[in-house]
Order: sequence, then C-alpha cells, then structure tokens
Amino acid sequence: MANSGGGIIVYGVTESQRSAAARTDVGVLDEKHERALRAAAINAITPPVFGLEVLRIGEHPKRAVVVEVPASLDGPHLIYRGEYFGAPIRNDADTVWMREPQIEAMYRARFDERRHSTETLDTLYAEAARGRDADRRAWLIAVAHPRSPRFFPKLNYASASEVFENAHLLGREFTGQTGYHPLESADTEGPRPGLRRWVAPSKKAAGWKQAWASVHQSGSVTLATPVGGHPFEMDAGGKLMHRQGFEIESSAFECTVADFMGLVRAGAQVTGNHEYDLRIGIEWTVNQRLSILRVDQRGVSFDDPARLHGFTLVERSVDAAASERTYADYVYEVARDCLNQGEILEPRMIDPPPAAWR
Repeated sequence: MANSGGGIIVYGVTESQRSAAARTDVGVLDEKHERALRAAAINAITPPVFGLEVLRIGEHPKRAVVVEVPASLDGPHLIYRGEYFGAPIRNDADTVWMREPQIEAMYRARFDERRHSTETLDTLYAEAARGRDADRRAWLIAVAHPRSPRFFPKLNYASASEVFENAHLLGREFTGQTGYHPLESADTEGPRPGLRRWVAPSKKAAGWKQAWASVHQSGSVTLATPVGGHPFEMDAGGKLMHRQGFEIESSAFECTVADFMGLVRAGAQVTGNHEYDLRIGIEWTVNQRLSILRVDQRGVSFDDPARLHGFTLVERSVDAAASERTYADYVYEVARDCLNQGEILEPRMIDPPPAAWR
C-alpha cells in the first residue's frame, strides 16, 4: 500500500467474493500487538514505512482495528527473503509484484522528491535568514519541511497559537526547564498572518534577545534567533557584559535546538504531518572565526575553545509523530551534531536517552 499511495487495512470484517460481508470481533488490541504492527512496518520493509496510524473502533462483541498506511515518497519499498527481494504493490483487492520499469519509475520519483525537498529547504532557510544583523552577532537559522505535506483544514489564529505555545512547553521539557529559550522572546500568544503561514514576531526589534518563528499551512516551521553576543555577567556598576558576536555558548545551541524541535513536533501534531526534513545553520558574515564556548556546571570554560572557519549545516530526517522516547532521542542527536562541531562531546542540558531506548 505504501508503494501505491497509501491505504487502509481493516481488521474485523469478513469477506465474500473480495467484498466486505459482515463484522467480526478481533479481540483486544493491546500494546504488544500494536508494537508488533509498527515494528513490521519498520523492520520488515526497506526503506521503513513511518507514520503508521493504528486505531481501535467499537466495543465487544464487534471490536475492529483500522491501520492507516500513509503515502510514501521513499518508494519502492522492498521485502527481502534471504538473498531475494521484491517490490509489492496493491492492485484493487490483490497484491502483485512490480516489474523493472515500475521500479525504475518509482526510484526516479524518489530522487525528484529529494531534489524538491532540498529546494524547499533552501527557500525556507533563505527567507528565515533574510534581514538578520549577522555582521554584529551570529544567528542560528533552523527550518523544517514535511516530506509529504498533508494539507489539513487551514491553520487559523487559534491553531497557530496552539502550535507556538505547545512548542514553548516542549522546548522547556527537553532541557529540564532551564536556560534562556528563544521562544520566550517571540510573540507566541499573538501570531500574525503571513503568506500561507502564521508568524510569531520578535517582541524586541534589536539586541541579542530576539526570535522569529513561523508555522506554514503545509506544516513547515522556521526559527531564527541570535546565538552570539549573549550576556554572561554584570560589571561592578551592575551593567550586563556581553560576549562578542562570534562567541556562542553551548547552552544557546541546546535551548534553541530544543525550542526548534518542539516547534517541529507541535506543528506536526496540528497539521497531521509525520516525517520532516530539518536544516540548522549559523549565519555570520564577518571574517572572524566562530567560537563555541563550553558550558558546564561551573559556568563557561575558556580552555582552548574551538575556532570554526564556518558551521556545517546540520541536516537530517525525523518522524515528528514518533513516541516520546524516540523523539527525545532525535532532540539529543540534533543538539549533539551541532555541539560536536565545536569539539564538545555531548549536550549538558538535554539528557541523553537511556541506553535501553536506543
């Protein structure tokens, strides 16, 4: 079904001449059975099928289970049997095996989709980075786009506000309620309409405490905030002392990644999307190497901070509808990818998932 645009499987219906004839009870769908269904879609199929929806319908004596298989852009999905593999496809009530021309066409469609996804991320990133004072302080730009957008009912003021507020709460959860989070500086309670999107503008027009966030009708989300030039202590006169624009504390990375990943998950929940492509980068236009400062329990350590000629874009795909455990793993891994570029081994504020989760 994933190879033919998705579909629905109903357990609890008897058939006669390939047509539904009557209801029948399928018993209790417990957690073990549900996990087995999801595991089959991930472990028995290559590439995996994410975003499976499993729904319970009715009560005894006519309990049914509906499994919704989403449309996939990663086709052809293959089934392996030892050294052999095949690509099944649904044809009305039958399942048949694809021929070589069909497989070729599906691979071509997959590559075209990846190129389109890259172009979409390019556009989102350029829009989010436009107009930032990257000559004064380093900015973190983060964008995400659903690989197969589901155009649910149009986002309105209430649903956009829900996305931003939930994102703020999730960001706090990921870091244990500590640190400065950029969404605190965005007007998440009063989003404004934009071109097929809602925007949470920054409450301040200048300075280090700025943030712009957006959620699009397609489910795409963006976040832009300065991560360089944050304050670190007060001088003798009680005035805040700020770091240089090229100096980025590791805590700024962690809090911003946490808020961004919260925005992705909150946007997916409201728009009904699942798999997202992410991109995170740093915009800094001055000919001065970036410094990522280690932050530990005692504060900032200046012991030989990393000096970067540039920041490599962090890109990956995540299932925004995954379980809390799996998504927490995504958050940790994305933050770690950012910090590793500054020779920092792992996040401090975002807890690593227990070994049993991996």
